[in-house]
Amino acid sequence: MAHEKVMAREVIYRHAGTVRLTHWINVLCLLVLLMSGLQIFNAHPALYFGSTSDFADPAVAMTYERDGPDGPIGVTDLFGTRFDTTGWLGGGYEADGEFQRYGFPWSITLPGFRSLAKGRSWHFFFAWAFVINGLIYLGYTLLSGHLRRDLAPDRGQLKGIWQSIKDHALFRFDHGEEAKRYNVLQKLSYLIVIFILLPLMLATGLTMSPGMDAAFPWLLDIFGGRQSARTIHFISASLIVLFVLVHVFMVLVTGVWNNLRSMITGRFVIKTEEAEG
Repeated sequence: MAHEKVMAREVIYRHAGTVRLTHWINVLCLLVLLMSGLQIFNAHPALYFGSTSDFADPAVAMTYERDGPDGPIGVTDLFGTRFDTTGWLGGGYEADGEFQRYGFPWSITLPGFRSLAKGRSWHFFFAWAFVINGLIYLGYTLLSGHLRRDLAPDRGQLKGIWQSIKDHALFRFDHGEEAKRYNVLQKLSYLIVIFILLPLMLATGLTMSPGMDAAFPWLLDIFGGRQSARTIHFISASLIVLFVLVHVFMVLVTGVWNNLRSMITGRFVIKTEEAEG
């Protein structure tokens, strides 16, 4: 007699309370840090390498040209190659038809108008909140065994990394027992963010502070100058934004409610196949 397979549901406890709480605090902090950081960047929307600003030869610059085909246009200069980015980067036209210069549009900055002082206040306050929250998470991760148990990939997972990349590219996701733990790509991306990108952002942020430079002058030597630190800070932030976008996309394609519920209540539903008949 043939056996028919049916899908069964198993509820597991996936995220501890500390992980969930620090996750949502991180969401708030990162959003404010990004938007206020763009406000600060808009005060001088260009990036350089070295200890000083070479205005004639920036690595990246968001500027404008007065004499575009139909008037002023926003321009992004990337290592000497210029792109028309009107309305996105460099400048754009307001509802009244007037052209306004900026690096990033004011609609995605905090505050939503030109105010370097307020942007710095928001940025520095939430930077310290982010650091404190991160230290709480790191302490929990190390002391509870969360790092070893949930985040460190084992040898078998590392050997199957190329298969995991192929499966994700084809939208084939883990189910059953495999879905009870993070896959190798999740683990590696979390480790890179936690132990490389976030510390790099913190260190380069401190390097840009004149007060910190006076107390720890070796920071400038490590990053090759304040302008290099600013550029690395921007690149690190961009990579974290990329991580967040991919993370949100994966939440959407693998089950919005199931993923959200697991990060709110800790409970995650696994679908398994069972034979019947």
